[in-house]
Amino acid sequence: MCFMTIAVDGYDLIVYGATVPRLLAEPGWGLDANGVGMIGSWTLAGLMVGLVGAGPLADRIGRRWLIMLGVLWFSVGALFCALAHSPFAFGVARFVTGVGLGGVVPSSVALSIECAPRNRRQLYNALALTGYPIGGVICALLAIALLESHGWRMLYAVGALYALLLPAMYFLLPESVNYLVDRGRTDEARALASRYAVDFDQALQEEQRTHHAHSASPRVRGLRLMMSSQWRAAVLLFALMAFCVQLVIYGLNVWLPLLMRKAGYPLGSSLQFLLVMQFGAVSGNLFGAWLADRLGSRKVLIPYLLICGLSLLVLSQKPAYVWLMLGVFGAGLGSVGSATLSYGYVAAWFPASCRASAIGVVQGLGRIGSILGPMVGSWVIGAKLGPQWSFYAFAVPAMLAAVVVAQIRESAPSPMAYADV
Repeated sequence: MCFMTIAVDGYDLIVYGATVPRLLAEPGWGLDANGVGMIGSWTLAGLMVGLVGAGPLADRIGRRWLIMLGVLWFSVGALFCALAHSPFAFGVARFVTGVGLGGVVPSSVALSIECAPRNRRQLYNALALTGYPIGGVICALLAIALLESHGWRMLYAVGALYALLLPAMYFLLPESVNYLVDRGRTDEARALASRYAVDFDQALQEEQRTHHAHSASPRVRGLRLMMSSQWRAAVLLFALMAFCVQLVIYGLNVWLPLLMRKAGYPLGSSLQFLLVMQFGAVSGNLFGAWLADRLGSRKVLIPYLLICGLSLLVLSQKPAYVWLMLGVFGAGLGSVGSATLSYGYVAAWFPASCRASAIGVVQGLGRIGSILGPMVGSWVIGAKLGPQWSFYAFAVPAMLAAVVVAQIRESAPSPMAYADV
């Protein structure tokens, strides 16, 4: 269910780009390139609002209900997109859709982590997050099949059909055992843990340690706990890490084909490089998560980010074919693979009482990088400094992210360390 929910995000990523040519030609709209960019920014702004707002709400009302609310919200937003009668109405609908998308991500990641066996948490999280590229592939195939014959509105109407998942979610999607324990619903949590083979004793011990830390003061949860004096520095470091990773991912996805062409490679080869990069991303997701369950996320994230930075430096030097392909593969592995690991690292680092809040705030702030990434590429290309400088521009934030991760503790401080919030 979490996989299918996250696939919504991937679908939405592709559907706008796939329909832009038709939107530009829509009779009576008069939409131009600037308008297209503005609507794209509204979508990302809505996504950031959803991420930051939904995390604390998930810690308050539960992961299950917020996932269902987010799916409903996205479906309504997609329907409004299909029915939009003007660029302004379409932009507002895209913003609303973005809010719904941002709302499902923190809850889905938190629930995936909390329902997984403790020695498979990162792997289960990575498997759920593979819904993102799968959703994009589904949208691309639907665009090929439907866009010419049925128009752009049909693709958004298909997105609205995601609401049909809600009955299955209502009956099949469980609540988080950790959330139930944190809310004092112990009997319900024990029964659910038994049904899904979740380590109930571990969840209970985590809740008891957190409760013991706050025994002398009112219980603190969610955003307030996450932003306490002992935790806010880690939140800012995680957010800076996410910012750098998102900047690299979105910058490379937009500019890599053009950069490779400017470096002297033909168009066909440039698109091939993008495919190799995505293959590296998928491989990095699963292999990195498998390693993280055994070594710890921090010990895998730092090498991944360094691989990304070094791979970009290799690409800047016009290497031989084998090194070229390894460089593109490493860029995908180190960028998208690091993004998946960062979700799991944040989720495993924070306790259940503020886990979704931390995921939402960290990734919401990190999404600023997704806005700046394409802009950084355009600035460097516009300055006519040479194609190698574009690779340098993305290698630097990858290296910076590795330095940031090195400043974060492998695991969270003991509960007594934040007893004074």
